[in-house]
Amino acid sequence: MSCERVFRPDLWNRPVVVLSGNDGCVVSRSNEVKALGIKMGVPLYQIRDEVERYGIVCFSSNFSLYGDMSSRVMSILRRHTNRFEQYSIDEGFINLDHIPSDERKSYCERIVREIYQGTGIPVSMGIAPSKTLAKVASKYAKKYKGYHGACIIDDTDKRRKALENFEIGDVWGIGRQAKAKLTGAGITTALQFADRREEFARNLLHKTGLLTWRELNGEDCIDIREIARKQTITRSRTFATAITDRTVLEQQLGDFCEACARQLRMQQSVCQRMVVYASTSRFRTDIEQHQIAEEVVLPVATANTAELLQYAMAAMRRHFRPGALYKRAGIVLTHIIPQNTVIQDLFDERDREKDSRLQTALDRMHDKFGKRAIVFGTQSSASQSEQSVYKSENRSPLYTTDISQLLQIRV
Repeated sequence: MSCERVFRPDLWNRPVVVLSGNDGCVVSRSNEVKALGIKMGVPLYQIRDEVERYGIVCFSSNFSLYGDMSSRVMSILRRHTNRFEQYSIDEGFINLDHIPSDERKSYCERIVREIYQGTGIPVSMGIAPSKTLAKVASKYAKKYKGYHGACIIDDTDKRRKALENFEIGDVWGIGRQAKAKLTGAGITTALQFADRREEFARNLLHKTGLLTWRELNGEDCIDIREIARKQTITRSRTFATAITDRTVLEQQLGDFCEACARQLRMQQSVCQRMVVYASTSRFRTDIEQHQIAEEVVLPVATANTAELLQYAMAAMRRHFRPGALYKRAGIVLTHIIPQNTVIQDLFDERDREKDSRLQTALDRMHDKFGKRAIVFGTQSSASQSEQSVYKSENRSPLYTTDISQLLQIRV
């Protein structure tokens, strides 16, 4: 949302939403849209009347722009610490041990101003002894302008006051099921949970809930690397128009496979199994239904893109049916383990050392020149348009990643 407004200042104070792939559902809302009661995830067709009535501006997802702007924000944060952990595209944690405690709030206020001046994106920062408390503080900083973008929780009184007015369902790590269990036990605020005994948290919510309880009580015990390490990685898409060409379907699956493999390497993991699937639309009763679905058991767990592509393409080609109208496809990586726990196969004929050197070289090229700088033959090329496959009628220009779409200013 903020990324779009950076280049469209006329959108400030106007209701704006960003839509999911194929412009299907609302995945991001401005405060003005939230005030209208429009929920996250609602399909666009269900709010057509509200869009017309309130003049809501709709954008298709622009992942290239959002990713680039995120990188700019994170690079500024990295300048201010030697210990930085990025949690998501728009969240990260920095260590401030090198800053005197009485100077940390003013220091973070300067960082907030620096990020806004450097990128145009407003951010909020929370300062606290634990990551969960820092996220609580950050939400207060975002909600109340009097904090000047940075809120600090550095003593017991501030902690209790902050948690007393914080709904339990808004606490980081408390999902829908955990919230239901806690509300069933009469707990509606973060403070009520934090004031319970440790045994209560352990028995009701097990390890995850216990870590959250400790964090709410000021103990820094959550490892971001463990949270970020996914146990299943999926890339899939419903296409705007059905695909009948095998080459086009291969290119889409190839792109999904490469993205999954890149995520594996980022979290220093490998996968032991992969599911390849594609299907026709189950809502079309006028066509013959067909589904591709094969689970591939890999001989040796891997995160190598070339190897995963080889198995994915073979699985797809075994089941591809000419003339079928494929509306959806995807890749799912499962049985994910840390890369340092791989058990080698004595009869493995693949030169994995060579594969590793090649993959490292490709990753370095992607880091330097962009992930579409060089692709495998079974992927779509950087010059191929997605418009024929994906619906993105309201996508903003690639202001920062395509020289032909740079913002033009007339004076």
